[in-house]
Amino acid sequence: MAGTKPFNWPNRNLSFGRHGQVWRSIMTDSRLYPRYARPRLLEALADTPVVLLHGPRQSGKTTLAQMVGDAGGYAYVTFDDDVQLAAALSDPVGFVADLPDKTVLDEVQRAPGLFTAIKTAVDRRRIPGRFILTGSANVLLVPKIADSLAGRMEILRLHPLSQCELAKTESCFLDALFARTFKAGHYERLGRELAGRIVAGGYPAALIRATERRRAAWYRDYVETLVQRDVRDLARISSLDALPRLLQLAAGQTARLVNVSELAATFQLSRPTIRDYVTLLERVFLLDMLPSWHSNRLSRLIKAPKLHLGDTGVAAALLGLDAQALGADRAVLGQLLETFVFQELRRQASWQETAIAFYHFRDKDGAEVDIVLERGARELAGIEVKASATVTAADFRGLRKLKVAAGKRFAAGVVLYDGESSVGFGEGLYAVPIRALWGTKGLF
Repeated sequence: MAGTKPFNWPNRNLSFGRHGQVWRSIMTDSRLYPRYARPRLLEALADTPVVLLHGPRQSGKTTLAQMVGDAGGYAYVTFDDDVQLAAALSDPVGFVADLPDKTVLDEVQRAPGLFTAIKTAVDRRRIPGRFILTGSANVLLVPKIADSLAGRMEILRLHPLSQCELAKTESCFLDALFARTFKAGHYERLGRELAGRIVAGGYPAALIRATERRRAAWYRDYVETLVQRDVRDLARISSLDALPRLLQLAAGQTARLVNVSELAATFQLSRPTIRDYVTLLERVFLLDMLPSWHSNRLSRLIKAPKLHLGDTGVAAALLGLDAQALGADRAVLGQLLETFVFQELRRQASWQETAIAFYHFRDKDGAEVDIVLERGARELAGIEVKASATVTAADFRGLRKLKVAAGKRFAAGVVLYDGESSVGFGEGLYAVPIRALWGTKGLF
């Protein structure tokens, strides 16, 4: 795009936007990005025979597994190697029996028959950390696989890079949210940099490219390759060429309630078929469904899930948007910003010690909360997302309804906005700048 600065190799700076705002990257080598899920992986290997690290292709699973495996003395086998794959498919039991005691099996979704053989091997010799598996498809959606390793396997999700990992800051935002420890303070507005971050996404191989145009090309090629290879491996479908177009339509509906009829309208395919295709795109982590949150205290709630793209870099590339075009389209900016915040929170939640579940809230009177977070069984918080630089009391309407519905479980409600001040708006309600999402401990 005209006006975008090139990649500055000596200083390792990435620039986003026509005005040349600079966002410091960490390293060009993906091995040197900090991955905050690593302690969770090491913890699981200390007491669990099999650990599955799954997530989208090119998100860093193989790199993380190899780094941990190299330090722990693991052998490495990848099923992207056709010879290894053929051997595993022809004799799963013999293949697993011949493996060393500690082995990384990469892209294991390509050899689903191995799971029963792994179960047998683990039952014969149950030692912690025996296998690290990586998968670029959600193999747990295949019932036989989920059943075969029940009680023997821990599952960890690795997302693309979070803003915290890019900034090398271990954000305390989630802790501050549930503890209500947001301090009154001043932040620098993101401004035009915000659109740049959204368009850049979180995939390491895209982020090291020098310009927005080259990053967008990577994302488009990524989607095409994924559909032609991984989706073809998962299911034999008659209209494979429909999937990229379907994903593009889904990008235009990100952060909206799922509308299968609208998605199906441009295809000569039935609604059940489109629904199956959406499920396939979920299985390869290109789409996420955000379920609705309900309460017995409120009966007039919308129960449809929301649709979110797995990464905003993919969404922007599919929509043909660079940072300048996105910044000029406030409606689409609002949608992609909501997805950007949702995915950032999910990425941060993936390395938390306590599990956090995600929902959205909407009632039939139009009150809504973009993101509802439930930590354990007792704590609940809400996040409303705004692309503007101002906040008013009216922006807390949905959060106040959620507070009533949640009762004593309600921890806090936050309106995230592109402003400068962190301020309180009543008991447990706060307006907080978006930049605080990846802020450091001293800011909370």
